[in-house]
Amino acid sequence: MPALGADMEHGTVIEWLVGPGDRVRRGDIVAVVKTDKADIEVEVFEDGVVGELLVPVGVQVPVGTPLATVLAEGAPEGGGRVPPAPAPAAGAPVAAGPEPPPAAPPPAAPPPAAPPPAAPAPAATAPGPPAEVPPAPPATVPAPPAGPGSPPGGRPRVRVTPRARRLAAARGVDLDAIAAARPGAVVTGADVDRAAAAPTATRAPADQARAMRRAVAAAMSRANREIPHYHLLHHTPLSHALAWLERRNGSRPVRERVLPVALFCRAVVVAAQRVPGLNGFWRGDGYEPADAVHLGFAVSLRDGGLVAPAVLDADRLDLDGLMAALRDLTARARGGRLRGREMTDATITVTNLGDQGVEVVHGVIHPPQVALVGFGKVVERPWVDGGAFAARPVVAVSLAGDHRASDGIAGARFLAAVDRLLQHPEEL
Repeated sequence: MPALGADMEHGTVIEWLVGPGDRVRRGDIVAVVKTDKADIEVEVFEDGVVGELLVPVGVQVPVGTPLATVLAEGAPEGGGRVPPAPAPAAGAPVAAGPEPPPAAPPPAAPPPAAPPPAAPAPAATAPGPPAEVPPAPPATVPAPPAGPGSPPGGRPRVRVTPRARRLAAARGVDLDAIAAARPGAVVTGADVDRAAAAPTATRAPADQARAMRRAVAAAMSRANREIPHYHLLHHTPLSHALAWLERRNGSRPVRERVLPVALFCRAVVVAAQRVPGLNGFWRGDGYEPADAVHLGFAVSLRDGGLVAPAVLDADRLDLDGLMAALRDLTARARGGRLRGREMTDATITVTNLGDQGVEVVHGVIHPPQVALVGFGKVVERPWVDGGAFAARPVVAVSLAGDHRASDGIAGARFLAAVDRLLQHPEEL
C-alpha cells in the first residue's frame, strides 16, 4: 500500500485492474486505492507478470502492506517472484515490485479440493462501498469462488464496469445496493444513471466527506505546527497580459483557448526554476531541491473537499500544454481517477480562488513542500503607470514560504519573477 500523502496511514483496495498472469509494463495502472481524500490509481514501476493479488478488494490495510507480487521478466511461472517494496517514506511513490532478489522456491499449492482460507477481516473499513472489476470484461468472466482475490467472508463479487464505478463515485450512488437488486448481473453506467435519477436513489453515506475534512485538518494542523511560515503579497497589473491573451485566443475554438489561470501557473513554473529554493521538500533536518517542477494545483471537489494533485514535469510544457494538463487534471480529480505520483510528487502548489470572488489568498503550505502561491480575483484598481493615473486590471499574488528553506529575500525574488513574466506573457 503506497503512501499517497504525507498523513496517509492506511488505504483500501477498491478495484484490481489486473489479475494473476497478466503482463504489466512500467507506468501501467494496476489497482485503484481509496484514501481519505480520493480514489487513487496505483502504478507499477517495473516490467513483469502479475503473480498473486495479496489484498482482496474492500480490505483496508496500513501503508507499506504488500498488495501484490510480480514475476520478474523471463522468470518461469511460479518462480522468481518479486515481492513488493517495503513501507515507503511518506510522500514517496511506490513500485509494484523492485528488482528481483535471488529466486526462492514457490510455496506449495493447496490441494484442489480444499478451499483456500478466508481473508482476515479488516481492522477498519474505508468509507463507501467497495466495488471490484475483474481483469477481463465482466460480462464474459464468471465470478470466481471466495479466496485471496475475492472479498472477505466468501460473499459474491460485485461486478462493475469502469464507467459505472466512475459515475457512482461522482454521483454518490451505492453500488452494493444496485448489485443487491440484481444478483449476479454486471452493474453498468446505465444502472448508475437510473439509480441517480430515481427519487429514492440509494446514496453512499457522507462518511467520505467527513473523512476528507479530517485528512485536510490533520495535514494543515501539522503544517501550522511544524512549518515556520512567512507570507508575502504583491499586486501585478495585467493589462498587457489579458490583451495578449485575447489576441492569442481570438481565432481558436473554445476548447483550445488558454485561460488566465494557465498564465499564472506557467509564470509560477518559470519562477520556480529561477528561484529553486522554493521548489522542493523539507525532509528531516534539511531542504531537498527538486530536479523538476511538478506543479501542485488545488482542485475543489463537487461534493465538497479539496485535493491538490500535481501536473508532473510542468517545466517541460509550453503554455498550451499546461492548459491542457490543467483541464485533464481537474476532470480526473473530480472523477476520482488520479494517479499515485500526482498525489505525492508536487514540488510547489498553486491555489487560485479568483473565480470565487476572493481577492487575496493567504495559504498554508502542504508538507513536505516549502512554498504555496495564491492568486486572487482580477479586479479593476486605480493604478499609476508612467505618471498617468487610470483603472487597470490587477491580481494579488501571495506567497507562503517555509522559513527553514528560504527567507523573505528569496520570496521577494520569486514574486518579482512572477510579476515580470505576467507583464511580458510572450516570454511564457
